Amino acid sequence: MLGYIKFADALSAAFGKVFGWLIVLMTFGVSYEVFVRYVLGSPTPWALDISFIMYGTLFMLGGAYTLSRGGHVRGDFLYRLWPVRVQAAIDGLLYIIFFFPGVLALIFAGWKYASRSWQYGEVSVNSPAGVPIYQFKTVIVAAGVLLAIQGLAQLFRCILAMRDGVWLAAAEDVEETEALLIKQMTAPSDHPDMK
Repeated sequence: MLGYIKFADALSAAFGKVFGWLIVLMTFGVSYEVFVRYVLGSPTPWALDISFIMYGTLFMLGGAYTLSRGGHVRGDFLYRLWPVRVQAAIDGLLYIIFFFPGVLALIFAGWKYASRSWQYGEVSVNSPAGVPIYQFKTVIVAAGVLLAIQGLAQLFRCILAMRDGVWLAAAEDVEETEALLIKQMTAPSDHPDMK
């Protein structure tokens, strides 16, 4: 189980980090559109669709990465008070009842939409440029597969937590700004005026 968890976490991290760079591309693309629209008075017919596609791809393919890092929102006001084994049992049950059926539905419905879209070379109806979107619909399937792989790793984490009474820590490659500020405030300072 540990080997699979490491594999799934690494796969999710790789996709999350690679597709995270879409933020930079989106920034340049939207900045370009703003410049040509408002400074040159010549808007592009494709910028809105491309930014939607990039944002959607980032959002969908970042889901497994966020799951691997424990970054999805949950109602912690009660959950954090429970013993680890209870947390793990509840999480495992919720993965089986809700998560996996939802992800499987995403994969199968996404496959249907993507295959139809590829068959007739679907383009966006929102702009006169006719930006192709069939490749974007394939992202639905890819996101579902990545979520299924990572979800199984999370289920294995639940099993290990029920067995051992302690959660297997998620990899920490990024940290919330709030957590960094709290660490800075609570850490002893080396500054002479602060001693």
